[in-house]
Amino acid sequence: MLKEFKEFAMRGNVVDLAVGVIIGAAFGKIVSSLVEDVIMPPIGRLLGHVDFSGLFINLSGKSYETLSDAKLHNAATLNYGIFLNTVINFLIVAFCVFLVVKQVNRFAAKPATVPVPTTKDCPQCAMPIPLAAKRCGHCTTQLA
Repeated sequence: MLKEFKEFAMRGNVVDLAVGVIIGAAFGKIVSSLVEDVIMPPIGRLLGHVDFSGLFINLSGKSYETLSDAKLHNAATLNYGIFLNTVINFLIVAFCVFLVVKQVNRFAAKPATVPVPTTKDCPQCAMPIPLAAKRCGHCTTQLA
């Protein structure tokens, strides 16, 4: 059983999947940093110095100045700013994956097209004749 597991784990597609997951996780961190540290600050500045990660709706009866203050007091909050950052993060990752898949498909070998036959072999003389032929031109056999 250990030998079978080793064969399964070392097959190309399982190793490729593991590499893809590891690279995907690292890529996710890069995109998260891109969204949080590069894209969102200028957008927040354009919208009046808004920090999206700090936007929240307080569901408890008390008032809190910041999200971290509300979390410190274990208040129930809807953190829609963090959600906006996550959605933008997802859209960027999805777009990048789309571009990568599009490029990979462009360079992937296209399947060979199978030519449609235009002739068939005569059942008597085995010579090639047109598909629509009613009689073989070589041996004059009547075809069905």
